[in-house]
Amino acid sequence: MTVVVTGIGLVSALGSTAPATWRALLLGRSAIAQHQPFADLGPLPLAMVDTQPAKVAELLAAATTEALQDAGLTPPLGHCGVVVGSSRGQQARWEQFLRHGPDQWIDSLPHLPSAWVARQVQASGPVLAPMAACATGLWAIAQGCQLINSGQCDRVIVGAVEAAISPLTLIGFMQMRAMAHTGCYPFDMAREGLVLGEGAAVLVLEARALARSRQVKPYGQILGAGLTADANHISAPDAGAGAGFAAIRHCLRQSRLAPESIGWIHAHGTSTQLNDAYEADIIQQLFPETTWVSSTKGATGHTLGASGALGAAFCLLALAHQTLPPCVGLTEPAFDLNFVKTAIATPLDACLCLSFGFGGQNAAIAFARCDREPSPTDDIPA
Repeated sequence: MTVVVTGIGLVSALGSTAPATWRALLLGRSAIAQHQPFADLGPLPLAMVDTQPAKVAELLAAATTEALQDAGLTPPLGHCGVVVGSSRGQQARWEQFLRHGPDQWIDSLPHLPSAWVARQVQASGPVLAPMAACATGLWAIAQGCQLINSGQCDRVIVGAVEAAISPLTLIGFMQMRAMAHTGCYPFDMAREGLVLGEGAAVLVLEARALARSRQVKPYGQILGAGLTADANHISAPDAGAGAGFAAIRHCLRQSRLAPESIGWIHAHGTSTQLNDAYEADIIQQLFPETTWVSSTKGATGHTLGASGALGAAFCLLALAHQTLPPCVGLTEPAFDLNFVKTAIATPLDACLCLSFGFGGQNAAIAFARCDREPSPTDDIPA
């Protein structure tokens, strides 16, 4: 069964809607600036939606409302599925509970973002809340596709949200020496670490037959996904990259795509020493040297569990507009890849979104134009 995307909702530090974020991204803008949200912590480069740390519920409600409007849908949605994840959920509220005592603690349970969306759209189908570190967003999309392909649903609201700017998260990354001091420079010689960002991305997935019956034009189709785990280390990627390779190969095989059929890769690109080297090596070994590559974290910051969902939205917008967004923050490449330096208008049939998370979580999803015809080179890769 073909799964298509008929609606996108996106809130980021770069823009309060999907179109606003996309326009700023194509212009090469960055939302990263020095902020000091907590008096007892010094200023840090952060990508904040507002001057104060964002709230999960507000980010998610705004993204969901936009996605429904974009898809031309009005609640109630009946037997619609919901799959929304977050790697940290309401952690910031738990930190507040420790300082000030519990208040409405039940509203901070980890699965509630997905339940909130179900309540907002008045959906009575399956409600899932995946949590897979920085791969959470792509996990949510993959699970939504499975619900449609299994025949359990013909429409699923999927996505991820992160409001991770809290003292514990900041101090944790600082102690790991993973935080940047000046900015985010994916794949650059001068990269110094990640920059935390806030955001939410919500997609409306539908069986193609349902979208056609509603006479809506999808952004694109989801061809396949690959999900694996290293089972190696809590934070460092497996130097052998076996599970990372396996995730991408499975995604290509399920999508019936040859590596040369991928026109652009939305890389995880965190701007850390280990991740960027790990990811660059995988891309160099699996794909032709002409394959375009960019990371958008230099513009939006690293939204952790939501980053894959934001990346998926950017993939679908790139397909719809036939334009590749730049790798913001990249000045002097440290790797021999075909990076997008400025926005490029180019024919794009299929693209790949990658996510790699703590605990060795690896995820890849392939997207394509709905009118894409299989290329003569397409085959099931070994």
